[in-house]
Amino acid sequence: MSQPTSVNTPLAMRVPPHSIEAERGVLGSLLMDASRVLEACHEKGISDPEYFYVPANQTLFSAIQKMSTSGMAVDAVTVSEYLRNFKLLDQVGGTEALEKILDSTPSAAHAEYYIEIVRQKALLRRTLDCVRQIEKECYEQTDNISADEIVSASEQRFLKIAEDKRKGFVRWVDALQATYGTIDSILNGGVSGISTGLLNLDRKMKGLRNGEMIVLAARPSMGKTSLAMNICEFLSKGRDSMDRPLRGGFPQYGGKVPVAIFSLEMSQYALAMRMLCARAQISGSLLESGNLSAPDARKKFQRAGSELQQCLMYVDDQGGLDVMELRSRARRMKRQFGIGMIMIDYLQLLNCREYAKQGRQLEVSAISGQIKAMAKELDVPVVVLSQLSRGPEQRSGKVEKPRLSDLRDSGAIEQDADVVLLLRRPCKNPGDPEAADERLAIVDVAKHRNGPVGEIRLDFDGQYTRCSESMENVNQAQPVEHSEQNHALPQYPRRRP
Repeated sequence: MSQPTSVNTPLAMRVPPHSIEAERGVLGSLLMDASRVLEACHEKGISDPEYFYVPANQTLFSAIQKMSTSGMAVDAVTVSEYLRNFKLLDQVGGTEALEKILDSTPSAAHAEYYIEIVRQKALLRRTLDCVRQIEKECYEQTDNISADEIVSASEQRFLKIAEDKRKGFVRWVDALQATYGTIDSILNGGVSGISTGLLNLDRKMKGLRNGEMIVLAARPSMGKTSLAMNICEFLSKGRDSMDRPLRGGFPQYGGKVPVAIFSLEMSQYALAMRMLCARAQISGSLLESGNLSAPDARKKFQRAGSELQQCLMYVDDQGGLDVMELRSRARRMKRQFGIGMIMIDYLQLLNCREYAKQGRQLEVSAISGQIKAMAKELDVPVVVLSQLSRGPEQRSGKVEKPRLSDLRDSGAIEQDADVVLLLRRPCKNPGDPEAADERLAIVDVAKHRNGPVGEIRLDFDGQYTRCSESMENVNQAQPVEHSEQNHALPQYPRRRP
């Protein structure tokens, strides 16, 4: 019988949650109909003998799994012989134990019900194991491990339990259906991920893909924050730079993509002011000087504010964040708001307490690795801004073109990133042949793990800190229209996490 345990039971006498009857029910069902019941176990995620609490039941389940994998027939007789050959029969209680398991199982018809009970009890035991580990770490905490790190690691453990709970196989037909939408979007001149909102950039990158770390790097005052915030605005508004529906937006949010912004450099006030001025087409410096018609300006700001209020953006402007704390906050945002993209401004302002005393290069390497791990864990694209060293300014030649080696503090950033975008503005370099064009911004896709590299020309309005398409190339960036009669792929909805 299962041992009832409650909070009133003395700690030393408490027995972890389990159900001997349900475990026997699963095993008895396996002895009656192994192929169907074993498939049901795997569908529920029970593929490890540790889901069973009783050691004898773990041994028996493991033996049945191995026999089924080897193509052997599974019933009470064959399992008994198999265990005897490997000298494991006594561990399960002999043939008498197998007979009792069969006698206590009326039929295999209710196997799914028994499996669910076993799974639930196993999840409770795993939760208790996490709690005990957290308790141990709290009592053994030292100066080398901060409380913030313990909290973050604990949150990650519980999140892993929740992820394992949702794991299961995917039918091949479902995988194909989920892919049709992506293929059709690419064939129609679209993207394989979430559109950046800038068509020329999408032509090169094919969008922002889940699980990728995208680094946007530049020297100070080149406009990297402006470009990143413009992309955040396009995604969270569900409209691209040409005010058309965003490709790759989330249907459940009306085509918008919820965006999390971690601004370690600028306050929420400064970001909001910049976006309002850009949207209202009012110069921030002109506003500060007070040389404006108040009624006209107020109308423009009200209109801009009304539009920006519809954006699904969530801003965290806590400065000096530890990278583990940032991951913890990002998990909560993902869980609470369904975040589809994360932007970090900027990498060099993050800390990593674990490596803080081992030199800045190792610390930045650890930060970069944690950001990449976060992108994979949350399955969202992470756009992280980064500073460049003075290399481009010290290099001989007229054009101060940045390189991957100019990424500041650590080469690990280049290694961890899936995409590296290097931004420059020729007008900032008097020796550049295109220095006279004050609106030109060039984004060099210097690294692209899953696609081509090359330069994209954008239009940057410094007065309103706003990036848009370069009009000389905008016609080339128009999506290719395909006739519906030309072998159109089935129109399946794109899957979203």
